[in-house]
Amino acid sequence: MLEGKLTIVNQLGLHARAAAQLVKLSACYTSCLRLRRPDTAAEADARSMLDVLTLAAPVNSVLLLSAEGEDEAAAFEAVCELFASGFGEI
Repeated sequence: MLEGKLTIVNQLGLHARAAAQLVKLSACYTSCLRLRRPDTAAEADARSMLDVLTLAAPVNSVLLLSAEGEDEAAAFEAVCELFASGFGEI
């Protein structure tokens, strides 16, 4: 299992379009990808649009990402890159 912190850098936070990108990317991997917002204890399956949106994560929010499965390294890296790029908004 891989775990790490992600910071939301795009100004609109984890809004619907960004969440849709995350869900689409997560579906490309067999590993289980989960996000947790430590300040509210909200958790989300990265493959579920509704779950991701319920995180209600604005800019500068810190999320904890966990990836577990046979392609966890690739999935973890891809999600980290998506967050670092600001979901293509910066």
